[in-house]
Amino acid sequence: MTTNEELKKQFDLTNPYEIAKYIKAVQKQTPVKAYINGDFTEADLEGMEYYGLPSSFTLFGESDIVLPFIDKNKEKIKSCRVENDRRNSAVPMLDMTAVDARIEPGVFIREGAHIGKSCVLMMGAVINIGANIGDGTMIDMNAVVGARGQLGKNVHLGAGAVVAGVLEPPSKTPVIIEDDVVIGANAVILEGVKVGKGSVVAAGAIVTKDVPSGTVVAGSPAKVIKDIDDKTKSKTELLDDLRG
Repeated sequence: MTTNEELKKQFDLTNPYEIAKYIKAVQKQTPVKAYINGDFTEADLEGMEYYGLPSSFTLFGESDIVLPFIDKNKEKIKSCRVENDRRNSAVPMLDMTAVDARIEPGVFIREGAHIGKSCVLMMGAVINIGANIGDGTMIDMNAVVGARGQLGKNVHLGAGAVVAGVLEPPSKTPVIIEDDVVIGANAVILEGVKVGKGSVVAAGAIVTKDVPSGTVVAGSPAKVIKDIDDKTKSKTELLDDLRG
């Protein structure tokens, strides 16, 4: 049987049609964790993934294996607690251990996303499948980069900001944020929008059309209010030390 990891290599996870095919083909997962205190032996737990003593252990596995095991052995169980955080999940979380970036607690990154070198991802950030985050970019607290969102190098995506994802309809172009863009807190960049290099999107702006390079946009819908000047640059300066 083809594993999920092998399946992932068969699909282009930047293409919406390929992502949909991957999600359809992948084995869905409902992992659970059970804390069990009871009268078990090693033989009872053979083939199970558990940690601890047979009399008190933590059991890991798919719900359709762990829950029947618990029901079958309820006479041996003194106490039990079961936890789970997903149901029929198609896209697992990215293995962050090999990512050369600063990733703070509470960040969610789906497999199929790319995180560049020296990025900073703050608490609560969400990065979906097919997204690409360029080197040195900061994703601030609770910001969201939806499926296939493309962020260039040295971008700052402010707290609570949203880069809309594009899977449905698949014909839509993903959001493209070019290098050196600063996006203020709670701004929203809608599907198909391109934000040009070195631009600034004001806090709370709703961006519905392309933003020219080197401009400042604000409002809902966002409009160009001026070109980038020295005053704007001083207010939107990025700090290399945060990305070290």
